[in-house]
Amino acid sequence: MSEDESNCSSNSSSGSVTDTERSNVSVLNWEQVQRLDAILTETIPIHGRGNFPTLEMKPRQIVKVVRSRMEEKQIHVRDVRLNGSAASHVLHEDSGLGYKDLDLIFCVDMKGESDFQTVKDIVLDCLLDFLPEGVNKERISPLTLKEAYVQKMVKVCNDSDRWSLISLSNNRGKNVELKFVDSLRRQFEFSVDSFQIKLDSLLLFYECSENPMAETFHPTIVGESVYGDFSEALDHLRNTVICTRNPEEIRGGGLLKYCHLLVRGFHADSEAEMKSLQRYMCSRFFIDFSDISEQQRKLESYLQNHFVGLEDRKYDYLMTLHRVVNESTVCLMGHERRQTLGLIAMLAVHVLAEQNVIPNVANVTCYYQPAPYVADGNFSNYYIAQVQPVFACQPHAYSTWLPCN
Repeated sequence: MSEDESNCSSNSSSGSVTDTERSNVSVLNWEQVQRLDAILTETIPIHGRGNFPTLEMKPRQIVKVVRSRMEEKQIHVRDVRLNGSAASHVLHEDSGLGYKDLDLIFCVDMKGESDFQTVKDIVLDCLLDFLPEGVNKERISPLTLKEAYVQKMVKVCNDSDRWSLISLSNNRGKNVELKFVDSLRRQFEFSVDSFQIKLDSLLLFYECSENPMAETFHPTIVGESVYGDFSEALDHLRNTVICTRNPEEIRGGGLLKYCHLLVRGFHADSEAEMKSLQRYMCSRFFIDFSDISEQQRKLESYLQNHFVGLEDRKYDYLMTLHRVVNESTVCLMGHERRQTLGLIAMLAVHVLAEQNVIPNVANVTCYYQPAPYVADGNFSNYYIAQVQPVFACQPHAYSTWLPCN
């Protein structure tokens, strides 16, 4: 960030989003600054497993504590950013995306395995600061803190990507995700989730200003779209358009995110673009999750993490995923495709059972429906099957289909 961006300064030209010299960045207006301030100052509970107490923390507090201790350990923090759906919410409140997880990116210099371990130790040690008074902190080990408060940990270290993620648990789905990035080749999936908001100037304002923010007195805060063109990406967000660059680079989870966008009312610009995008994402999904058990774990994890409080949308989501996989999968043998479609159908039936839409899922058989191109006499595939309904309930299950029990 430039020097004037990181100082506590008033902003007299904050009436609208203003383009800066580069088209991939923009200055936040006053309404956007207010939404960002509300997110950073909101108290978020981090729920402990078992008898461990709930930690109450504000995002600005955890960022301050973690950053200061990283600097003490000689790990340089270049800047801190808000990412993902929370950043999209700041820029456009009525996007239809909403936000659950709070994604905070620490852009850091991590050169070796020891740095990854140091970052992990720092985060776990910082959790002690948020324990309620009266708790004997000396008897709580880092391993205990990890088991009690960490939802997941991820570490990636290869030639192109060097980053780690520590996600702190929230029972309502609003996990606080701390991501420490030295390098990351692909930082977004779609233009609408490509926004990153640099927080340093606002964090410094909290520390040095004696006066509250106002429309004529607040720090200059810069947003960036790693998609490339900020105005274009923001236009996609406002108009619920699904767009991306280099879809072949999107990892397998992109398919699940794409279907989630469809359920939330987003759409591709054209039919041709949609079909091409779906084929890329289906192919990558089956490359990254080639085994049916891996696919089941991924799907169940996605449903658990992204539909807290939105359980009524799970069925629509799974039916959308079923349709996309059915129409756009061209890289699988017949029995593999049937397995995946059967898995999705099985999960959908279980969702209906959880919602008491159907009384019992025992002895329910999930059928797949072949893609439309199978009916083409000139099409050559690994299998030809007769069309069946997506779901059919019969008393006997055939061995090649997956029973939903």
